[in-house]
Amino acid sequence: MRRASALALLPCLAAAAAGCSQGGGEASDPFAAIAEDPVIARALHDPLMSDPDLASRNEANAAIGFPDSAALPVLAASSEDAQAAREALRLELLASGPIPDLPPVSEGPGGPPLGPMAPPADLLAAVGAPASCAARLREDFIVAARLPAAAAIPPGAMVVQAGGTAARGCGLTIVRYRSAAPAPDLLQYHVTRAVRAGLGAAVFAQPEDIVVARGQAGEWLTVHVRPAAHGLRAVDVVYRVP
Repeated sequence: MRRASALALLPCLAAAAAGCSQGGGEASDPFAAIAEDPVIARALHDPLMSDPDLASRNEANAAIGFPDSAALPVLAASSEDAQAAREALRLELLASGPIPDLPPVSEGPGGPPLGPMAPPADLLAAVGAPASCAARLREDFIVAARLPAAAAIPPGAMVVQAGGTAARGCGLTIVRYRSAAPAPDLLQYHVTRAVRAGLGAAVFAQPEDIVVARGQAGEWLTVHVRPAAHGLRAVDVVYRVP
């Protein structure tokens, strides 16, 4: 329904782009309203709108409850936003004690890249979950408000997807968020949270910035950080307690 509604507006938007207005005068900024509406912005920025090679994309990953369907406003993060996010993140960590140093970057890849188009197998493999857990995943934003300490997300994080399953043998929590904080600070945040929860953490730089943390009881945390649009960072958090 969202996409159909946005497509219905295309004739008006095209007219606005040509400089016309209902009153017959010049349009001062025809795209200002578009940038403020996340649904229209998503429709116009969707690859399907401009790349015919993606015309066959059918959101097959919806089977596990995590399709690429989140709509966010088109808001650019400034250097001031990045600094403010960094300070908020560090203040939260310092409130519970000294911040541990990041471990040396491990050689080799930390696993396949994740992201909104990652296949279900990659999400499950990231924390060693059985393939049968895919059918039990459910999308639920309440999950983001009840995260275990090891999988906590930083202040100011903009959650775009959340869900998981408490089924026996799976115990999965998955959260995807955006942040204005720099990547090194996000890695530091997740390493600190993992270490304080009793997990041993490692950091990788390939194929993207990755934190992998394991616990003696079988806990497994994987965090992937990558550049996102408009100066933000996209972060995928996958946590499993079998």
